Amino acid sequence: MSIFSRLKEVASPTIGLGCMNLSHGYGSPVPETDAIRALEEAFEMGYRHFDTATLYGATANERVVGKALASKRNEILLASKCGMAMDPALGKKVIDGRPETLRRQCEASLERLNTDHLDLYYLHRLDRQVPIEESVGALARLVEEGKIRAIGLSEISAVTLRRARTEHPIAAVQSEYSLWTRNPEIALLDACREANTSLVAFSPLGRGFLAGAVTDASQLTENDVRLGMPRFSADNLPRNLRQLEKLQTIASEQEVTTGQLALAWLTAQGDDVIPIPGSRSSAHMRENLAAESLRLDATTLERLTALLTPDQVAGARYSEALQKEIDTEEFGGSHAST
Repeated sequence: MSIFSRLKEVASPTIGLGCMNLSHGYGSPVPETDAIRALEEAFEMGYRHFDTATLYGATANERVVGKALASKRNEILLASKCGMAMDPALGKKVIDGRPETLRRQCEASLERLNTDHLDLYYLHRLDRQVPIEESVGALARLVEEGKIRAIGLSEISAVTLRRARTEHPIAAVQSEYSLWTRNPEIALLDACREANTSLVAFSPLGRGFLAGAVTDASQLTENDVRLGMPRFSADNLPRNLRQLEKLQTIASEQEVTTGQLALAWLTAQGDDVIPIPGSRSSAHMRENLAAESLRLDATTLERLTALLTPDQVAGARYSEALQKEIDTEEFGGSHAST
């Protein structure tokens, strides 16, 4: 299944919703009642592409999405992820791409999400102990059984995508892509286009940075993933904020927010690039969705492309420990071995 065919079926905007923030990554989870209300409001304002994962909130995010959207199941594209989860016994995150694990996690996700199938199911991370062909082969069997409609991969390299698609077509690759994270442009975007694979851009607002949500490293609360990310350190954040001022200037000229400008730049990179910004606030969800109607002229796009380039951004996007978990190309010509 093409992700575009399903998006068309449900009359989805080009911008989807990343649901992670409600349960995971940015301090304390949103109370379940409030999270359900936010997801219901997101549907009412027009979102139709909802993205979750087994990992988020140690399965809590899938439960919330299931409760909020089960009655609307036939009207949405529902995506989740496997292969990375919190292990209750170990009390930590575990990457496991073995076929039996992926099957078990899929069946558990279907139960939590109150559905008999997923439109799109991603391998959340490459397990370096398991050939990608084996993991994708297991997902292909789930396609044959009707449990999932299409296969996706997350945070992988062009080399890994090409290996994976020898086993089964890959409908989407999810990768961080934004004005201040251009890594997919190294090789992944070209590999996706070779295979008619959509690029689903997570953190299209730079984990809130491009929307002006983080102006001081000290404002980040306990359990916020950004505390461990070099770009948000006390040394690097002020340098990056000086670059953000240039984005704010263009946003003022266009009479839009910096977040809307960042999303409009991303959608202009191609119809096959699908941003999925996340938010805890229905007001921000509405603001992000409004960016779909924003069209930028060639001069403005050129000015934006010249901002926040890899040589201008201070700090790596991940800590050394998290960097070891991913397979994406890095500027400088290196990426993790596949």
